[in-house]
Amino acid sequence: MALHLTTFFAALLLLLRSPLASSTTLSVTGGDALSPYEILQGYNFPAGLLPKGVLKYDLDESTGRFHAYLNASCSFGLEGSYQLKYKPTISGIISDNKLRNLSGISVKVLFLWLNIVEVVRDQDLLEFSVGITSATFPIDNFYESPQCGCGFDCVNGKASRFRIKSSFSSI
Repeated sequence: MALHLTTFFAALLLLLRSPLASSTTLSVTGGDALSPYEILQGYNFPAGLLPKGVLKYDLDESTGRFHAYLNASCSFGLEGSYQLKYKPTISGIISDNKLRNLSGISVKVLFLWLNIVEVVRDQDLLEFSVGITSATFPIDNFYESPQCGCGFDCVNGKASRFRIKSSFSSI
């Protein structure tokens, strides 16, 4: 954790000294800039909220508006019969401990696909809202980023290491 914070603050200092400092929008495709996973951690979220393979992102630091780009749609199943689907573009507004106005991420609950519209961190828990209901999960479920197609267990093609410790509550 200390290494990620050190990397974050070092990159922040470099950004403040660079010509980008006059612009509030960062568009990143690689190089020495922060990864989208490090950006999440800078706002107090675990990297595993995004799947592996984000190609680039942009972030307007003045508003928190962001976009993350995958090369294609991404989906995978998780233990507990949940399925997640990410569109090629994920967007929303990020601030400390809160992701809101999300688009591009959905979860299958029973036979319905529901859009995840907000994620809020409350200490060691993450609350995911689909508008009409929400579910809370321990943050340690999201330290590792899943891989498109197979989630967390790419050897066997199913998510045998991911432990769902909660479920979406009924209306």
